[in-house]
Amino acid sequence: MAASEGIPRPEHPRPQFRREAWVNLNGAWSFALDPGRSGVRRGLPAAAELDRTILVPFCPESELSGVGCRDFMECLWYQRPIDVPAGWEGLRVLLHFGAVDFFCEAYVDGRLAGRHWGGAASFTHDITPFVRPGGRHNLVVHVRDEVRSGRQPRGKQCPDYASRGCLYTRTTGIWQTVWLEAVHPAGLNGCHVLPDLDGGRFVVVPSYRGAGAAALRATLRDGGRTVAAADVAAADGAAAVLTLSDPDPWSPARPHLYDLCLEVLGAAGGVLDAVDSYAGLRKVHLAGGHVCLNNEPVFLRLVLDQGFYPDGIWTAPSDAALRRDIDLGLRAGFNGARLHQKVFEERFHYWADRLGYLTWGEYCDWGMGLFGRGGPPDAAAHSAWSFLSEWAAVVARDRNHPSIIAWTPFNETHDAADWPLHDRLQVEAYELTKSLDPTRPVNDAAGWSHARTDLWTIHDYEQDAAKLAANVARGPYEPVKPERGVRVSAIAPGQPYVVDEFGGIKWVPPDRRAEGDDSWGYGTAPATEEEFYEHLAGQVAALRQPHVAGFCYTQLTDVEQEQNGIYNYDRTDKFDMKRIASILGKPRK
Repeated sequence: MAASEGIPRPEHPRPQFRREAWVNLNGAWSFALDPGRSGVRRGLPAAAELDRTILVPFCPESELSGVGCRDFMECLWYQRPIDVPAGWEGLRVLLHFGAVDFFCEAYVDGRLAGRHWGGAASFTHDITPFVRPGGRHNLVVHVRDEVRSGRQPRGKQCPDYASRGCLYTRTTGIWQTVWLEAVHPAGLNGCHVLPDLDGGRFVVVPSYRGAGAAALRATLRDGGRTVAAADVAAADGAAAVLTLSDPDPWSPARPHLYDLCLEVLGAAGGVLDAVDSYAGLRKVHLAGGHVCLNNEPVFLRLVLDQGFYPDGIWTAPSDAALRRDIDLGLRAGFNGARLHQKVFEERFHYWADRLGYLTWGEYCDWGMGLFGRGGPPDAAAHSAWSFLSEWAAVVARDRNHPSIIAWTPFNETHDAADWPLHDRLQVEAYELTKSLDPTRPVNDAAGWSHARTDLWTIHDYEQDAAKLAANVARGPYEPVKPERGVRVSAIAPGQPYVVDEFGGIKWVPPDRRAEGDDSWGYGTAPATEEEFYEHLAGQVAALRQPHVAGFCYTQLTDVEQEQNGIYNYDRTDKFDMKRIASILGKPRK
C-alpha cells in the first residue's frame, strides 16, 4: 500500500527496511498547547478534536507547520483519526514515529499505547491490542519537552527565548514522519547487514518479532540479476552469508548499491514477511595515521552540516531538499559531511548512500547537565541515562548505511562538574558504540577532551593562516584547550589526526542583509569577496600537512544569525562555486 498523495513528506521513511503494507500519517492533525500541563486531567487523551491545526511532520515552531510559535512549548497535544486497512487481519499493526522531541505518550481511543523518551531516535509502538482491521480509531499524542531542564539532550536548540550565538530555533514535538505498518507476528524485527569487502560477501544477521518462522531467505540482486542467495533456519542472530563471485565495492567515486530482499518463510515454505532493502560493500579501517576506505587512504574533506532549514527548522521541507544539501556539499568540493548536533533522518543517509557522500553520524548531546550546561543536581544522571539509551537506538538504526564512516557521540564536552563521571560516560559511550558496530571508528568527543577514541580530533578557529599551521604542526595529543586535559587512555599511536572544525569565516553578500545585530562568524569578516577567497585558501593550505588525515570546514550553510556558511541559509549561492571548489576540493599531494 503506497502512501497517500497530497500530503507532506509522502516518501517511505525507511529506505533500508521497506514493506508494502504501510500508511503515511503525515498531514493535518488537530493540535493544542497545554501550558498548564492539565491535559490529562481535562481528558485530552480521549479528545476527538483539539482547538488548533498543525501540519505533521513539521514542528510547531516552523512556518511549514502552520503554527509558527517560537516561544517555549513544554507540553502539547496532537490528534487525528487513523484507519486500519481491512486487509491487515491477522497481522501486527505498528505505529512508527521518525522522531518526537522529547517525551511522548501515544493514546488509541483514550488508552495508553506506549511511551518514549528521547528527541532524536525513531521508535515504534505495537498497537495491535488497541485496533481492529477495517476500523477507524482515534490517535492522540501527548508531548513534553523541557529544553531548559538540563535533564535532556537538545543539541543546538536555544535554551533562551531568542536564538543567539551558535544556538538556534527550537524543535518541539513531532518532527519526522509518522506511519502505520503491518507485519506478520513472526516477521523481521530488524537486520544488521555487515559488509565484508576482503571476503567479498555480506553477513546478514536478523532478529524476529516472535516465534513461528522456519527460515530466512536473503537474496542479493544487481540490476535485477540475482548475484547471491542464501536460506538459513530462522533464529535471532543466525546469519545468512551472501558471497559474491565478482564483488563490486561502494565508494564515493562509484557508489554502487546492491538490492537486498529478505523473506521470512513459514513451515510450509510460504512467505510470511518480505522486506526490501539495499547494501553497499565497503570497508573502513585505520592504518598509519590514515582513515582508509576499501584499503586505501582517503583524505577527508568534510563540511559541518547542522541540518537546519528556514521553513522547517529540523525537518527538511521535502525529500528533494535532503538530496540538494548533499549536492551542494559535493559542488563545493567536499567529499562528505560531519552531521552536527542532530540525528539526521534515514532519508538523508539514503541519499548519501546513493550519491557517494561520506558522513560522520553524531548525537545532539548539548543540553546535558553532566557537561556543566545547567539544570538541577540530578540533571547529570537524567541526561546520561537519556543519552545512552537513545544513542544505542540511533547506532542500531543507521549502522547499515555504507556512507556513514565514523560515529561521534559527543561534541566539545567541557566544564564538567564531575570530571571522573564525564570520563566514565565518554568511555562507556565509546564501548557501547563499538559493541553495536565494530566496523567503524569512534570519535568519542569532537574536539577538546578525549577519554577513549579512535580518532584524534581538534577544533581550531584561529584565523591567521600561519598561526593555524603552527598549531596543527604540533600534532596529536596537544589539544587547543589544554585546561580541559588529555586522558592517557585516549592516546594510541597512529590515531588519525583530523581538524574536525575550522574556518567559520563570516561573509554576508553585499546584496543580502545581516541576520540581525547579532550576525556573526569567526574572526573579522573579510572586506571583499576576493579577500574571502584568499583567506579561505590560506586556512585550507595550513591544514594540508602530512600528519593531517582530514578536515571539516564550518559550515555548509548559514544558520540564522551564524552567517559563516559556504551557502546562504536559503541554500542559494554566496560565492563563485567553481572557485570555492578549487580551494576546498583540491587533493592533498
